Amino acid sequence: MRDILTVTLNPALDLATEVAHVQPNVKLRCGPPDLDPGGGGLNVARAIHQLGGSARCFVALGGDTGQSLLNLLTRAGLTPVVHDAPGETRQSLAVSDLETNDQFRFMLPGPEWSRADIDGARKALLDAATGDGFLVLSGSGPAGAAPDLYARICEDFAGTGEEIILDTSGPALAHLAAGQAKPPFVLRMDQHEAEELARRPLASRADSAAFARSLVERGAARLVIVARGADGSTMADAERKLHVTAAPVRVNSKVGAGDSFVGGFTMALARGGSVEAALSHGAAAASAAVMTPGTQLCHREDMERLLPECRVSEL
Repeated sequence: MRDILTVTLNPALDLATEVAHVQPNVKLRCGPPDLDPGGGGLNVARAIHQLGGSARCFVALGGDTGQSLLNLLTRAGLTPVVHDAPGETRQSLAVSDLETNDQFRFMLPGPEWSRADIDGARKALLDAATGDGFLVLSGSGPAGAAPDLYARICEDFAGTGEEIILDTSGPALAHLAAGQAKPPFVLRMDQHEAEELARRPLASRADSAAFARSLVERGAARLVIVARGADGSTMADAERKLHVTAAPVRVNSKVGAGDSFVGGFTMALARGGSVEAALSHGAAAASAAVMTPGTQLCHREDMERLLPECRVSEL
């Protein structure tokens, strides 16, 4: 299995709980909280570990919250590569309303990074990577980072043999979608993000796949994936357009479904699987993730059971 290094520059200590009903101006008596290490890259590494694979996680940590998060990573059996953050690690809170089954997610800000802080992290990342594995950049960049941060990391690794898999949002995604001289191997986004970039609805699988192809032709990535929720995901590269079905399951929590997809997808590639096999594993992992409560992500036995239902077809 090739090395997998996930990157989380803006991690969070995730707290998840539940309450009978969310209402304003009263004390809400919550259930016992679940604490998990959060942030896109850490969730991807957790998913890979829970699916029976292995991944190292490059993570920027600071303060008492950072130490608590590091303890969780160690207890979870992960292999952290710790980089000093310029301030206290952030926290996030997810509260499920048991009456409506709605989930409320509150994300606190992380520390502000200077240009020197960011340059130091880029150098440390180059030192940590093997140069011939998979580098997963998932989630938001740190406060203070320019939208081109992930594009610059792609440039840093150009010619090294490291394959970069990217899943981000907002200005960083818009910058990547405009096209790069050194594009990543994979760029993934969800349906809402794709429609914001396209500035039009992408009602059908064919619409999503055509937009993904346009991003490939623009130089956003060599392979673009658009997640369509319960309708699965579409993928396009320079030659093919594919669709993978999502398994029909009861949704308990959508937290971490995208990160679980990236985890299953990357793990399959690292084990020498084809892109088609990676899509199936990613879709099965995402389907398994929505079955679990809170921030538990995916379980291996669920992924393996759902895998035959996640079929890949040509578009």
